Amino acid sequence: MSGGSIPRLVIAAPSSGAGKTTVATGLMAAFAEAGLVVSPHKVGPDYIDPGYHSLATGRPGRNLDAYLCGPDRIAPLFLHGAAGADLALVEGVMGLFDGASGMGELSSTAHVAKLLRAPVVLVVDASSQSRSVAALVHGFASWDPEVRLAGVILNKVGSDRHEELLREAMDSSGVPVLGALRRDGRAGTPSRHLGLVPVAERRSDALESVAELAARVREGCDLEALLALARTVPELPDAPWDPAAEPGPVRGGGVGPRRLAPQADPRRPIGQTLAPAEGAAAPEKPLIAVAGGAAFTFSYAEHAELLAAAGAEVAPFDPLRDEDLPPGTQGLVIGGGFPEVYAPDLSANAPLRAAVAALAMSGAPVSAECAGLLYLSRSLDGKPMCGVLPAEARMTERLTLGYREAVALRDNALAAAGTRVRGHEFHRTVLEPGAGADPAWGLTHPERRVEGFVAGGVHASYLHVHWAAEPSLAGRLVASAARSTPARGAAR
Repeated sequence: MSGGSIPRLVIAAPSSGAGKTTVATGLMAAFAEAGLVVSPHKVGPDYIDPGYHSLATGRPGRNLDAYLCGPDRIAPLFLHGAAGADLALVEGVMGLFDGASGMGELSSTAHVAKLLRAPVVLVVDASSQSRSVAALVHGFASWDPEVRLAGVILNKVGSDRHEELLREAMDSSGVPVLGALRRDGRAGTPSRHLGLVPVAERRSDALESVAELAARVREGCDLEALLALARTVPELPDAPWDPAAEPGPVRGGGVGPRRLAPQADPRRPIGQTLAPAEGAAAPEKPLIAVAGGAAFTFSYAEHAELLAAAGAEVAPFDPLRDEDLPPGTQGLVIGGGFPEVYAPDLSANAPLRAAVAALAMSGAPVSAECAGLLYLSRSLDGKPMCGVLPAEARMTERLTLGYREAVALRDNALAAAGTRVRGHEFHRTVLEPGAGADPAWGLTHPERRVEGFVAGGVHASYLHVHWAAEPSLAGRLVASAARSTPARGAAR
């Protein structure tokens, strides 16, 4: 079997809340327990669901976001992530046809299914309907002829009689029923202000939940029919994405590397802004520390791969537990997560806060996104943080959510001036002020404003960016790290 013909299914739904994550995670775990190598994927920018997928399969959960990465990079990223797998399962986002606001099908589950030439299995919440389920499925099956809706899994079925009525109605739809799951809250996953609680915060309970989901799916779904359906896919003509490949423009999509003249701005950079030439040779592997643990769970798997491919040694650490950065650290990446939940514990780790501040003051490159931005601030909900940025952060009731387009206003340790990216914001915190004298990005869509901070080697922003769309970000960070002095600690 060639890499392009990896068996695959897309698990979608008419709307959010139908049970996509329940069914997709259960299927991943059930097939993995049956001895298959299962590759897990998630449509959209979400970081949390892939954690459960990884727990179910033992492989990294990977995102497929056609807005962030461009349509032409979806199949290559899929083939990279699914290499060596017997089966790939792709969990959708929102409703099947819901995409980026105002941009048609872009980044919708249906769009990704078409890009992957994959059959769609629709998870339907049947709790408040019987015969109407056939009309609903007929509408979804006929809406876009290019989307192959090849099966239905009925979720939240109330009784044997309810299932019988649903199956009778579906007999006339032409779409086979491949499973029926009863209403059952035993395998529920707790939620809070940004969605499900990440696996890293409840690993033991999450393992039990995933095992229960696998048992429910084995009992209620026709796994043989689902696997047979997955094996009907055509071969994808694309080559797998390679993190070691030379950065280049994305074909046809226009969201890859692009350079524009910097916007006019008379202000001078704060401190020394590191801006080494892209591709500069490093004398040795610079060590880049990457924050993890329960407080910083938001990271795309491709980021660490890109850092390593660019020549870095990647060293994970946990700001909740480790009192110092890894010895010899020359660069730092702090991604997203839930620092607001752990603000007292992060604040209590004063030795690490001091180490992070010292590294930032030395001019070493520090890339911080969302949670990382808050961690670098003076305080979060009144608790002292690292004090690298002249800003205060606090929780609010207001959710900031959506895709963004942005441009780097000047050279910095992460991006060359004029670099255009697409990103995603997802938080309930505010930072005052929201931008420094030298902002990280100028947002151009859907609103125009400046955002984030650039100071010395620090690049800190609320914006989550998928580096696979712009691999030069990782290369530039590694080149900057190679030019910096290692943090205090034992020599490597």
